[in-house]
Amino acid sequence: MVYLNGKYIEKDKAFVSVMDRGFLFGDSVYEVIPVYKGNIFCIKPHLDRLGESLKAINIPNPHTFEQWNAILQQLIDYHPQYNNQSIYLQVTRGCDTDRKHTYDKLKPTVYVQSSPFEVVRKEDFLKGVSAITRDDIRWSQCNTKVTSLLANIMYAQEAKQNNVEDVILCRDNIVTECSSSNIFIVKNGCVYTHPKGPHILPGITREVVLECANYCGINIEEVPTSKEDLFDADEVWVSSSTREVLPITKIDDVLINQGQAGELWSLVYDRFQVEKSLNV
Repeated sequence: MVYLNGKYIEKDKAFVSVMDRGFLFGDSVYEVIPVYKGNIFCIKPHLDRLGESLKAINIPNPHTFEQWNAILQQLIDYHPQYNNQSIYLQVTRGCDTDRKHTYDKLKPTVYVQSSPFEVVRKEDFLKGVSAITRDDIRWSQCNTKVTSLLANIMYAQEAKQNNVEDVILCRDNIVTECSSSNIFIVKNGCVYTHPKGPHILPGITREVVLECANYCGINIEEVPTSKEDLFDADEVWVSSSTREVLPITKIDDVLINQGQAGELWSLVYDRFQVEKSLNV
């Protein structure tokens, strides 16, 4: 079952008009929200970010927090067979009478679906995963979570073709983020990550990871770091709603921490599991 414009219907019966601006222009925003054992993780930060994205591109928020919560909870209840769920929520500007770049007042299209996802065990993370680096060619408003993701898709497909977890992006030799995750560089006991701004998405999981690091007494610096810093790191992690916090142990065939997950990652990972139970 999915939710589309006020109705819960079977996914294969859910359709939007070819005149929907989300289809024609990618004129829409989205969120991905994890659900653990029926409980939504960090729902307020996710819906707050949704509201900020809608405001950034001048789409009126079609629902209040309470209405969104009710929609998501009912959709979750339709899938009791999923132990953990990933909620995908999209709001488009709506349908027009013809394809044109400008628009008048339109009614937003709202689509929400739920998919199962498996949380990888810590034991399976100890060897970490691989990544490759590429130049960041995306637009300069990456902090707005829009569905116009062609560059990200190209990076993600390249990662798949190279059998690596993700692509680490660098803009003018500065590490920004990955194609679908935020990134952390650990050096001499300190965690470095790119500051919030137009060049990265302010990940909700990113914030939880930083809270976990702070709880564990780990120093944090939200400052730009170079590509050279990346390869000189003691540890490298990435985070996203469905990855949680994942160690990267090989980048462009260069081993990080001798190809093993690091001690600080282990501390943060363990604390993250606690936060999951505290923030639902």
